[in-house]
Amino acid sequence: MSGVVVVGAQWGDEGKGKLIDVFAEKADMVVRYQGGANAGHTLVVNGQKTILHLVPSGILRAETTCVIASGVVIDVFAISKEIQGLKASGLLQNPKQLMISDTATVILPYHKALDAARESALSDEKIGTTGKGIGPAYEDRASRRAILFGDLFDRDSLRKKLELALREKNFILENYYKSTPFNIDEILKDLEAVTEELAPYRAKDCSLFISKNLKAGKRVLFEGAQGTMLDVLHGTYPFVTSSSTLSSNACASTGIGPMSVNKVIGVFKAYTTRVGSGPFPTELHDEVGEKIQADGHEFGSTTGRARRCGWLDLVALKYAIRVNGITNLAMMKIDVLTGHERLGVCTAYKLNGEIITELPTSPYELEKVEPIIEWLPGWNQDLTKVKTLSDLPRPTTNYIDYIGSQLGTPIDVISVGPGREQTLWVKPLFNN
Repeated sequence: MSGVVVVGAQWGDEGKGKLIDVFAEKADMVVRYQGGANAGHTLVVNGQKTILHLVPSGILRAETTCVIASGVVIDVFAISKEIQGLKASGLLQNPKQLMISDTATVILPYHKALDAARESALSDEKIGTTGKGIGPAYEDRASRRAILFGDLFDRDSLRKKLELALREKNFILENYYKSTPFNIDEILKDLEAVTEELAPYRAKDCSLFISKNLKAGKRVLFEGAQGTMLDVLHGTYPFVTSSSTLSSNACASTGIGPMSVNKVIGVFKAYTTRVGSGPFPTELHDEVGEKIQADGHEFGSTTGRARRCGWLDLVALKYAIRVNGITNLAMMKIDVLTGHERLGVCTAYKLNGEIITELPTSPYELEKVEPIIEWLPGWNQDLTKVKTLSDLPRPTTNYIDYIGSQLGTPIDVISVGPGREQTLWVKPLFNN
């Protein structure tokens, strides 16, 4: 079996979309296994930018089958627009290229309204949600009240489920948040149009389909959203997303066994970023951080919010390697670090006067840590035109080698720009 999980090893926005697009050249299938439209993957091919929120990043390659698994929460209106945009660009001409699981959870307008109302009510204690309805949709799944993608194709069942959901949602929106309630007939009317459009992509048993392809020796990539430090169980809770972002969830969310995966690729930037609230030990509040933000175009593809920027955090990265079982690493956006006299790398923390090398599980302790920074020489050469590893400047290779030796995990891919061709390989993704 050739199952490969691609997981974010930081706080998201690591460049997983580009990497999946590059990897998809050698893959038969790309499976998105968690998250929703709160994720944004930006792909650049021949200078043309494509931003995807729900459709797997392998969609740019016509020969690759893309699957949205049961663990994803789907905004059907958003994915409808995304599909329309792909078709307008000459992509997704064959509906068999995209499969949406019947058992995936559907995000509806009342989920977004609840999300926004809750965040607004938090005042100065905001989590930093994208307002896409992700949390409320996952709550419905856990409380066994979710509308599933397959429900859209059974009108009577759909109405009954919506009536049950709206009794509770409208009561909360009206009486607690003083917001406008939703009308069931309006929701059904809006759903009718997109349901017909999405019907060609309906797949009743994605788990079986994926399993059969793995047993047949097909190369399957499992695409995660967000990053390790945003995992609902093992991230910087409560400043996290609402699903498990770890590699192990690729199996749980798609319905395959753990032995189906033989490689876990951890994707990380050559520096660190974070969107929204929460602890960020290496954050830079100076002109250096501003330069990284500007040079890296660090603004969210989903919300447009500026990303907080800081030096690479090896303590957090080692944690990600451990909890994901990462076997190989991909370093992204090293070109962004051009133009700095020296580069900082966090190798440990100081907490209450003690040096620690393991990530504190408490976010309140993580807020208090002081990063211990090792300094390495920087470089001024433009890396975006580099075609081979041997063409990299010596300070750049020293930086890469230092990080690799500290992590004890091979860095097999290095990205020097947003384009497909701006990718340097140390070792191939697949062995054959």
